Amino acid sequence: MIKRFFFILPLFVIFLIQKGNAQGTVFQPGDYRDGIYDKENSINRRFIPYTHLRIGDVQWERRVWREIDLREKINQPLYLPTFPMVTGRPSFFQVLQKSIVEGEIIAFSDDEFLIPYEKQDILDKLKKCDSINESNVSETGEEILTSIWSCDSVSIYGNMRSYQLKEDWFFDKQKSVLEVRILGIGAYTYDEAKESPKNIFWVYFPACRPVFAQYEVFNTKNDAERRTYEDIFWKRMFNSKVLKESNVFDRLIQEYSKGIDALLESDRVKQDIFRYEHDLWHL
Repeated sequence: MIKRFFFILPLFVIFLIQKGNAQGTVFQPGDYRDGIYDKENSINRRFIPYTHLRIGDVQWERRVWREIDLREKINQPLYLPTFPMVTGRPSFFQVLQKSIVEGEIIAFSDDEFLIPYEKQDILDKLKKCDSINESNVSETGEEILTSIWSCDSVSIYGNMRSYQLKEDWFFDKQKSVLEVRILGIGAYTYDEAKESPKNIFWVYFPACRPVFAQYEVFNTKNDAERRTYEDIFWKRMFNSKVLKESNVFDRLIQEYSKGIDALLESDRVKQDIFRYEHDLWHL
């Protein structure tokens, strides 16, 4: 009798719960959720702080400028989507735009972070204005074209061409490791008139890390294991080519090499950095 009672009791509890959910649960507009669970991972994420670095521990250092071409497939998570996203998964540029407008991130006009943009100046750079012809019909049935000035801040999403990274590679003899730290990120669109990339702004990367750690990036393998923009740069999950390394002339690679020679020179810089650490353990 006792065993039968303990067998029936769980079934009775389940029946009461289901009945209560069917009759008493009323969803309010704020209760609707775009998913089957609360995504607390990205909201509660914290960026990994850099370890303390003494000048005496830096045995070797090299400054490098890189370009992340958003047309490459591996870099598309930094480019898409090209339409506004209020919630969910905004593109990397949308995160930058939102954070700059709200004052969380400061935009600079140079990669040395000396000249910050005023808020109105950066708003003007983030929108595209052009004159368009509006068609109207007169009382006599004739078409009348009226030129009006139109501005939008959405078309810039699809016009993003690349990002540039300013970073320092160094060998820490205290930990015996080769490390890299990104100093700045520059956003570039494509200027159709000049047929060349056009810089919009630069941001100081260490100050942006708390913001980047709160936004997810699309994972092509598993939606439940999405990374954040902080993870993308921390784990170097992108492809890039070297535009410049620190040199006495302070010139870009494209200033002394063209075409395939420029690509080979870019690979040469990458190999020099890798070879430095490699040779330390083979001497």
